[in-house]
Amino acid sequence: MIWDFSAFMALALVVTGAIWGLDRLLLARRRGARAAVLATEGRSESEQQAATREPVLVEYARAFFPVILIVFLLRSFLVEPFRIPSGSMMPNLLAGDFILVNKFTYGIRIPVWNHRVIELNTPRHGDVMVFRFPGDPGVNYIKRVVGVPGDRIQYIDRKIYINGKLMEQGAATDYIYSENGERRVMTQRVREQLDTTAHDILLSAGAPLAGNLEFSVPDGQYFVMGDNRDRSNDSRYWGTVPDENIVGRAFFIWFSWDQNNGGGVAWSRMGSRIE
Repeated sequence: MIWDFSAFMALALVVTGAIWGLDRLLLARRRGARAAVLATEGRSESEQQAATREPVLVEYARAFFPVILIVFLLRSFLVEPFRIPSGSMMPNLLAGDFILVNKFTYGIRIPVWNHRVIELNTPRHGDVMVFRFPGDPGVNYIKRVVGVPGDRIQYIDRKIYINGKLMEQGAATDYIYSENGERRVMTQRVREQLDTTAHDILLSAGAPLAGNLEFSVPDGQYFVMGDNRDRSNDSRYWGTVPDENIVGRAFFIWFSWDQNNGGGVAWSRMGSRIE
């Protein structure tokens, strides 16, 4: 089991719920009985109130349990926030973007174990998907779905072929960005048609060609690539993503911090839909 934030939330929910439940079922009655004994002995009202007072630990558990429960349910079944740490999905997602991920698009899954219990939709070509990295399931990755089960993917001269069909690319335009606020990177921005989804990708003009690559996508697996094609660690290097590693579909940028240009809120990116 991977003890990520979801596991921590589940543990906190169990602990606070157990403390509060144990107090309600057992300890509160004992405190009430003690207060009744003090009353029959003619003790003061302040002593009786002190006898019925909740311990600090129980007080905190009672206060935090409903909050943790609401957050846990929202993150597990509706939407979960993530921060983009790198530029592998440029130009569509930048380092410093804070995004929302739809958790039920691809089915309802049991929290922490991530086992799907209700099937809904499946990932499609062009979806921007968050998943647990197969090499280290404690780390979340975000890439674009290029291949679905049964597909034959070819990557030839920086162009994608799905089952022998070329995914068309438009004319290239210069795209320059800064890396870590200092180094300037020269790339080309190209509009790519990936099945029914059109999106922009970056191609590094000076990067060496990787050669002709060909992959077959097994059942229950997905082939993913970054939009910053020559600066992305993706399925070309470590293989496909199992269905059980899927977290959800990224759909919205709710906040953005201009990480590569010295900081500051990137107001123009807030509220953007992820294409």
